[in-house]
Amino acid sequence: MKNLLFTSALCCGLLVAGLDTAALAQTGAPVTNQANGNLLNMSRLSSNHNTLMKAVKAAGLDDKARGTTKYTVFAPTDAAFNKLPSGKLDELLKPANKQQLAMLISYHVVSGSYLAANLKDGQTLTTAQGETLTVMRQGQSIMIKDAKGNTANVVNTDIVASNGIVQSIDAVLMPTK
Repeated sequence: MKNLLFTSALCCGLLVAGLDTAALAQTGAPVTNQANGNLLNMSRLSSNHNTLMKAVKAAGLDDKARGTTKYTVFAPTDAAFNKLPSGKLDELLKPANKQQLAMLISYHVVSGSYLAANLKDGQTLTTAQGETLTVMRQGQSIMIKDAKGNTANVVNTDIVASNGIVQSIDAVLMPTK
């Protein structure tokens, strides 16, 4: 459990990595932000991931999100969290549900750096939480399917950080556990 929480903590820095979505929208190119190599510092740059930041803090993972291990994070936007059933987010953010929230966050993290070009249709990725995600491609569009069969569209790709890649998604992925 200690290793899972440590891994989740490291990964959560990527979850909240700064996403310069305005630059991405203007150029269509990958955005590289390496603010002092600390992904948690970079998180302050994103205006589309405030809810994720709140969740990382509530899970107690904000101060531990440092390191050099490479991860890919499928980071839900604020709009993604707004799609959750009424009351679900508030319930997860309660102190009594800290471990459940940490597990949900770690379900969005996979070991290794995966640029969009390296995500293949049908590819299965094992998350830090232990369950899998499946990559689905239709042309240039990339979707991630969770354990319950729901899909999230990758809306901003290849946000490169010092210890991995962030792929921003439009839905919160749900594990079965």
